[in-house]
Amino acid sequence: MLAYPDIDPVAVSLGPVKIHWYGLMYVIGIAAAWLLARQRTKQPGFPWNVAQVEDLIFYTALGLVIGGRLGYILFYNLSALLHDPFMIFRVWEGGMAFHGGLLGAIAGMGLFARKHGNSLFEVTDFIAPLVPIGLLAGRIGNFINGELWGKPTDLPWGMVFPGAGPEPRHPSQLYEAFLEGLVLFIVLRWFSRQSPPRMAVSGMFLLLYGIFRFAVEFVRQPDAHLGYLAFGWLTMGQLLTLPMILFGAALVGWAYRRRAPVGP
Repeated sequence: MLAYPDIDPVAVSLGPVKIHWYGLMYVIGIAAAWLLARQRTKQPGFPWNVAQVEDLIFYTALGLVIGGRLGYILFYNLSALLHDPFMIFRVWEGGMAFHGGLLGAIAGMGLFARKHGNSLFEVTDFIAPLVPIGLLAGRIGNFINGELWGKPTDLPWGMVFPGAGPEPRHPSQLYEAFLEGLVLFIVLRWFSRQSPPRMAVSGMFLLLYGIFRFAVEFVRQPDAHLGYLAFGWLTMGQLLTLPMILFGAALVGWAYRRRAPVGP
């Protein structure tokens, strides 16, 4: 068994102002994506300038945060909102849903595409390889918060999480940080450099994220107020992820059948 590093969820405290690690991880993820996106503007023939790329990152990040919070409330915690309407604004306490964040980010990218006369998939193919950096940072934030832990395990790397009982549990946040963050980033970065057809990078992101998330859910403790939705194992995360896997696979297949010209 490994000892859980009981890190104070507050990274910096300046009087009444408290900066939480969870919120800081979102800033780190967005900043890293912004830096990588700016590097692309230096490539010959790249169609967007630095100002446009920064505009894109802003639209995407705004949609991510708004969609992530709304998604968490609607998919996982609607009853709590009825008792405490102001909880929707306390993002530093945790409570962001990836699937809601994805929809919000797509809406933001759609606004950018419409503003600059691009197709939606031109934009999503560019952004998709950058997203895993934020996913990695977000899962590290979950780990520091001591939330979204896994099921009990007797494996040597099990951890006892505060508030989760005395049993060692899977550090499922770290599994997701590794698969949805590091592995997905490496694969998409390599794949996007192979001159894939339009939509293929976006489809590969949806497909691989969906597979990784679906798999980790088997060792992740389901939300106590939701439990399993069906069959004694299906979680809300898996239910929301299934359409991503199917749609991602369809996009990749369609992309290679159409062989549309590649973009940025």
